Amino acid sequence: MSDQIVLATRKGTVILDRRGDRWAARPIGHSGVSVSYAARDPRDGRYWAALDHGHWGPKLSRSEDGVAWEDAPSIAYPEGARFVKQYLPSPGDDGSAPKAAPEYQDATLLKVWCLAFGGADEPGTIHAGTIPGGLFTTRDGGESWALNRGLWNHESRGGDLFAGEATHENRWAGTPAAIDYGEFAPGIHSIVLDPRDREHLYVAVSSAGVLESTDGGESWQGRNVGMLNDYLPEPEAEWGHDPHFLACCPAQPDRLWQQNHCGVFRSEDGAKTWSRVSRTEVAVHFGFPVAVDERDGATAWVVPGRGDSERMAVDGGLFVARTDDGGASWKTFREGLPQEDAYDVIYRHALDVSGDRLCFGTTTGNVYTSDDRGESWRCAGNNFPPVYSARFA
Repeated sequence: MSDQIVLATRKGTVILDRRGDRWAARPIGHSGVSVSYAARDPRDGRYWAALDHGHWGPKLSRSEDGVAWEDAPSIAYPEGARFVKQYLPSPGDDGSAPKAAPEYQDATLLKVWCLAFGGADEPGTIHAGTIPGGLFTTRDGGESWALNRGLWNHESRGGDLFAGEATHENRWAGTPAAIDYGEFAPGIHSIVLDPRDREHLYVAVSSAGVLESTDGGESWQGRNVGMLNDYLPEPEAEWGHDPHFLACCPAQPDRLWQQNHCGVFRSEDGAKTWSRVSRTEVAVHFGFPVAVDERDGATAWVVPGRGDSERMAVDGGLFVARTDDGGASWKTFREGLPQEDAYDVIYRHALDVSGDRLCFGTTTGNVYTSDDRGESWRCAGNNFPPVYSARFA
């Protein structure tokens, strides 16, 4: 079990170290700067933080010790990168109206939403998911970054717009997370790497769905069969889904999980098909994060929310739910968590697991940990800035 947690918050990066039976926070890094994601590379121990400067825009920062930070080379979209412009749907718009001719927009980096570190045999390889929907990869430890053209030019988002006009209908909608940047553009928030095969990876896109590559990102296939989007005219449509977070079991990587606007979903066959395993009778349905046991792909945890419009704890009480049987049943755990007047929301990257230990951080600045697989919880700290990600180091 890890004894360190890295928090990305609205006002900086916070590292928590376990000392005896308590967690102690180090002095905040990037003080006053919004940090969308932060984590420690397990291969070399280097810390990474994705910064959202209000004035300077998105930047990457890195540190050898979590104390002294330096700017890393920025991610930038290449000249000629374009995407089909999206507009926020108006009330009552179900997407069934005739499509207008596509409008194009030059791609500019708005947000680095997540980072995924390559395997032990890939030193220097890091993947980054961004808004407006580009996947970038570095092979030299962040000194240079390249846009994955196979995904960017995928037919589901119009084809190769570097070459000219769209050749296919764009099926990627925007994410509400882009609205703060004055856009309604898609975003990649989850990157899952198969520990058995460096050429095999998945991404989850808001709003499009899950895509898989088996050739190192040269080509991609949609993986949304069984997904349901109750907001669409055709809930089982191939595209248009809005997964909130995608995770796999490291020891059983064909077993994947996601939370979605429309439920909790699992796959037993490497995302070829999905099954909804929500249990509304115990309020397991809407939410953002999901964590999967490192050895048992049938065991997963979620922290449910009240719903899409309200986005707060269910009935004012915070709880964690765990399934040990692939979602056939769920147990709910509340010990140590507030049960009255709780307005916490847990974002997609803010729940993590390490052995029997779990942690999560909330939008109200509370951080909780469990050492018994989520059955009881202790507060590791209050009054932090709103937590965007919480990852064990």
